[in-house]
Amino acid sequence: MTRRREAELAALFETASELAGMRDPDAVLRSIVRRARTLLGTDLSYLSMNDPAGTYMRVTDGSVSPLFQQVRLGLGEGLGGLVAQTARPYATADYFADARFNHTGPIDSAVRDEGLVGILGVPLKLDSKVIGVLYAADRTAREFPPEEVSLLSSLADHAAIAIDTASLFETIQANNAAMKRAEEAHDRLTDLVLRGGSAADVAAAVAELLGGPVEVLETAPTLAVRANGRAVLIDDVWVCAVLAGSELLGGITLSGRPDLSDADRRLFERSAVVTALLLLLRRTVAEAENKVRGELITDILDGRDPSGLLARGRRVGVELTEPHVVLVADGNLGAATHYASVHRGLAGSRDRDVVLALPSRSTAVAHEVARALGATVGASGPVVGPTAIAAAYEEARRCLRALRQLGREKDAATMADLGFVGVLLGERGDVSGYVRSVLGPVLDYDVERGTELVHTLEAYFRCGANLSRAKAELHLHVNTVTQRLDRVTSLLGDWQSPDRVLEVQLALRLLRLLG
Repeated sequence: MTRRREAELAALFETASELAGMRDPDAVLRSIVRRARTLLGTDLSYLSMNDPAGTYMRVTDGSVSPLFQQVRLGLGEGLGGLVAQTARPYATADYFADARFNHTGPIDSAVRDEGLVGILGVPLKLDSKVIGVLYAADRTAREFPPEEVSLLSSLADHAAIAIDTASLFETIQANNAAMKRAEEAHDRLTDLVLRGGSAADVAAAVAELLGGPVEVLETAPTLAVRANGRAVLIDDVWVCAVLAGSELLGGITLSGRPDLSDADRRLFERSAVVTALLLLLRRTVAEAENKVRGELITDILDGRDPSGLLARGRRVGVELTEPHVVLVADGNLGAATHYASVHRGLAGSRDRDVVLALPSRSTAVAHEVARALGATVGASGPVVGPTAIAAAYEEARRCLRALRQLGREKDAATMADLGFVGVLLGERGDVSGYVRSVLGPVLDYDVERGTELVHTLEAYFRCGANLSRAKAELHLHVNTVTQRLDRVTSLLGDWQSPDRVLEVQLALRLLRLLG
């Protein structure tokens, strides 16, 4: 499933780039149909265009029936006629057994001659107008799941904009001077699309072409929206809604040019179309990338093959061989996904929590995430590699549980911050890990040199931190006991401060219980 989504993401990039650079309407239609067949893996694909009498077959890919290639559908007739009439996608696993459609003799004969059984059709819309229908079909029964309907609809949205742009360019060619200017504008805007430009880049290019400040808005005035993608003059400022079908994506304004010519006004309107294309493409790409990133973090936590996970991470710009901090939060998945995407990390859901893996060498990032998401965050790391990330997740999850039990809402911490409290309150405390975090240097010193620093500490605490009693129990000179305790200080730092001494005593007790 992950590889398929990655392939779909790459195909959508290629499709948008190819369509953006085409000026021949027939070439645009052929490209659309070919891409539809490739993306959905169907036996054939085809596209019909609307006219006042209905919808007629324009381009096919994979068709073998001349009768099918020439069929015409009236509005409301067959699956395609219903899509054209209602402006809604329709799919059928078995066309001839489906009573939802108005079956006519000529249409059924053409479909039967082609041997079609499973058919999916989606509308090509400009503003609220359906200009055609894009289909994918198999010669065997086939269910079309929602993600395939969504994929074909996304391609149809790109295609409708590209068809309109190509048709406009064909019309502009009638005027020589206008054609040269339009070609320059088209090349500039197409180059922006191919280079992955932003809406701000489009605004800058159009401002230079039209000689006035251009601004992209998050929304558009009601009057501009009612104009359905046409530019309107409001208080000496040209405004055009940025629309994808009936969806309002924002608006674009041009100042200082109240006397726009018809050609310049059309160029301004085209810039709104290109802006819509870029915004749609970026949203589609972001959604696909976020799905891939979410599945990747899930597979990391499930312990999948690390080498495969490293390669998948690189394909979405995440280098798992670098240090990552792992966070478990009770925040919103959408906000977490956006944060991870901006910071080149991963985000997904696990049980009822959100999990993030962010490239960082400091757990201080947990406090930034807590503020950004308005969430409670347990943190662990930094760690390197998928296996270590999975282990760090368990610690971060226990830390989050401890924070919740302490009532520290919208706060962030690591298990080191919480100390033994984290062990006590965590769902399944990592006792060995806690002991090592407190006594690790002393344990290692004893093993490497055959000393008895741990034993000395235990005797020291049993004797109420009294050196005289401790040296008697250990049968050592008091100077020897002092030297051993000084060695502990050199390994652990100020272990006799009120906070640290409690940690050390608890770790010694747990060590004894662990055997």
